[in-house]
Amino acid sequence: MAVQLHNSITGSHLPQRIERKFYLIPKNIGPAYGLLRHICYLDTEYPQEQINSLYFDTADLDQHTKSLSGDFRKDKVRIRWYGKNNYLNGTETAFIELKTRQGFASTKQRLKLQVPAENTSTHRLSDGIVTKTLLRDTLAGFGYFPPEPLQPVIKISYWRYRFREVLTGQSVALDCHIRSTIISRELGNGEKELELSGGVIEIKGTTVELPLTLRRVRILDIDWSRFSKYSSCLESHLLENGIEGNVWPSGMLIETK
Repeated sequence: MAVQLHNSITGSHLPQRIERKFYLIPKNIGPAYGLLRHICYLDTEYPQEQINSLYFDTADLDQHTKSLSGDFRKDKVRIRWYGKNNYLNGTETAFIELKTRQGFASTKQRLKLQVPAENTSTHRLSDGIVTKTLLRDTLAGFGYFPPEPLQPVIKISYWRYRFREVLTGQSVALDCHIRSTIISRELGNGEKELELSGGVIEIKGTTVELPLTLRRVRILDIDWSRFSKYSSCLESHLLENGIEGNVWPSGMLIETK
């Protein structure tokens, strides 16, 4: 079955957003949900759902390395789809996405397409969901030319609760049950499937300053961090089996004991 293309969001004047991320230790996920229900309202269109992403990187993990080192500019390439596989209808709505971050500001370009549902099953993800040519041409259309060929590396799935801040309407998300599966055959030293401990609150807006109501999230004893699901999950898989702390984001285990 051929891939069917739809609309894309691209352009030289992409809207920028400021993303602030707050890592949550496991015991704070429930209180965080209760707090957000108190100071925000649930998103009316998609209040909660499962999000799945297949991340691509170079053979030497260029994007992962830049994320870990805190480079000013970082790019992430992924194919995203929502919910569970829709085998009954035979096709799945998916998005090729390029997320670019410069300092605190980020932009996202995406192309919506229909793919055979079987392409998003775990045992088929090493094929990349779409052809290499389609992925390359789509990224070129976004103005992105990776330094080396890209390959599927890891699948990450999580449950997202979406909220809106009551005064400004800023987007707020609570992500938990962050599960990952290594797809690249070259990265086989660690465990193939893991669930990262804890969760993350993501707040997206146009300024660094948080609205007054959202400043209350700090009562959870959390602070703004550079948490990356891609790099945190990949780091966990790269550790050898049985290593203490391999399901915690880097540097978090000692702080939460």
